[in-house]
Amino acid sequence: MKLLVAECMQEISSFNPVPSRYEDFTIRRGGAVFDQRGRNTAIGGAADVFDTHGGVELVPTYSARAGSAGPLSAAGWRRLSDEVLAAVAAGARGVDGVYFSMHGAMGADGELDPEGHLLEQTRRIVGDGVPIVASLDLHGILTERMLRALDGLALYHTYPHVDFADTGVRAARLLLRIIDERLAPVIARVVMPALVRGDELVTKSGCFGDVIREAERLEHEDRVLAAGVMIGNPFTDVPELCSQVVVVAQDAAVAEAEAVRLSEEFWVHRHRMQGKLIPLDRAIAQARRMAGPVIFTDAADATSSGATGDSNAILSALLRAGYERSVLLPIVDPAAAAAAHAAGVGATVRVRLGGAMDPRFIPVEVTAEVEMLSRGRAALETSGNALDAGPTAVLRAGNITILVMTRSVSLFDRAMFLAHGLDPQRFHLTVVKSPHCEYHMFDEWAEKDFNIDAPGATSADLKSLGHRICRRPMFPLDGDVAFAPAAQLFRRAR
Repeated sequence: MKLLVAECMQEISSFNPVPSRYEDFTIRRGGAVFDQRGRNTAIGGAADVFDTHGGVELVPTYSARAGSAGPLSAAGWRRLSDEVLAAVAAGARGVDGVYFSMHGAMGADGELDPEGHLLEQTRRIVGDGVPIVASLDLHGILTERMLRALDGLALYHTYPHVDFADTGVRAARLLLRIIDERLAPVIARVVMPALVRGDELVTKSGCFGDVIREAERLEHEDRVLAAGVMIGNPFTDVPELCSQVVVVAQDAAVAEAEAVRLSEEFWVHRHRMQGKLIPLDRAIAQARRMAGPVIFTDAADATSSGATGDSNAILSALLRAGYERSVLLPIVDPAAAAAAHAAGVGATVRVRLGGAMDPRFIPVEVTAEVEMLSRGRAALETSGNALDAGPTAVLRAGNITILVMTRSVSLFDRAMFLAHGLDPQRFHLTVVKSPHCEYHMFDEWAEKDFNIDAPGATSADLKSLGHRICRRPMFPLDGDVAFAPAAQLFRRAR
């Protein structure tokens, strides 16, 4: 059995004013694709299954991974897509199946459905007789063009995401089963006109997790081949942005019935699955009277969701309020990082912080001592994947410690803090630029986690963002909307 493996992953915010570039992607070609073996990634999980199956010849072709950011430039997309498809074409001869690792929430200048294009062209290259299975983030946007090219798919079941490798395992097993048993699965999906955010999406504790666990039960009882719920990325403003239930089964009636049932269970909770935000000034007033530690979640500037990371909204408010307790916060500001590196450790610098990329933020001047300089390297706690924030500095401005990075990186764990000797538990207040992190990282020991109402490209106040492209009406952008569940069925004849 000869299996082709490819990967292209990025999540974007359409409201980030800074375009991504080709250079922002980490590219691996050929055998280097499997450098992810042993890591908590979809490719790592799939490789374990393929390696133990026996009689499998793997054809690794191309892997492109980039952190969440703004839409990919037209030139970057042309180069990236050309390289991906050239690598697929070069390895396609005689393959029996294709596994494609994707995110699902890419977006590019001139191509609002990059994953659809890649899958459509991969189908053209390998032909109708070769099954294609993809793994996708539950924050992806599954389009009709993608569904017409796919035989099956596996979706993340956790948020915050911890099941990267497990999703690759499920995708690989599904592909092998389709080939070994000569299956022709049906993919049923029900589109729900809703965008969701908030604490109820945490799968361990929220109502969204109750629906996910029902999808997992269907998989484990072998009633279906795969099932899941995709809530999209509400910041990726594309025509098919929505929430949707997806069920893959051999029996069309089963796939349709279960997709409809799960969509009804999801829909009744749509009002609960919205962000609950606290005004910044109120959060500061409450925090200064707490023993702490406390967390200020700045989800509006979440680099892991596609924001720039250069919001100074919380920093400015803390300075105006004269907040006396110790503070730790991250910010992306290339000029400030460069000034710190030029001055050296121990020097005092006066820098302007914030608004380096997103013009909605007005820079604020800060006088600070340079405590540490680094290359900005770390490894994610969740997957072990490398982070590279470029020249980075730790600045101390009185009671406020600021981690200043040159480039935005995903901050959905503590990796960048810990790599610079900054333990959040030692600060009274820590700013976390991620909507949710694993419980033990912050919430387990914090007295309170304030979900701050602040501006930014990934604000949970979805009405504030200015969607122009996605289908309307859409809850909550248009208030409540009607929903009559109906499944679309996709089955590829081979």
